[in-house]
Amino acid sequence: MSGSTITLSASTFDEEVSGSSTPILVDFWAEWCGPCKMIAPILDEIAAEHQGTLTVAKLNVDDAPDIARRFGVMSIPTMILFRDGAPAKQIVGAKPKAALLDDLGEFL
Repeated sequence: MSGSTITLSASTFDEEVSGSSTPILVDFWAEWCGPCKMIAPILDEIAAEHQGTLTVAKLNVDDAPDIARRFGVMSIPTMILFRDGAPAKQIVGAKPKAALLDDLGEFL
């Protein structure tokens, strides 16, 4: 994980998401998830390239199942973009960088 990506936990999730001054893309993932591992370096790149305009965060669903349930995360990877503390966009599944940037375009 790069220095541009932050790690969330059940105890830090609400504070980090509601207190973010930029849109925050939360990657709901798990250690055993192959597609999650495939997109991790892509998300690190996006975090580094858009530092200051977008925050990228990771939340392990095995460690915080209640938060995953709260946002209806049924499969991983699921990325939810929060703006002003509220979900604004949901992306499900591993995608190439260009497709992710296209999905996030309106928030960058």
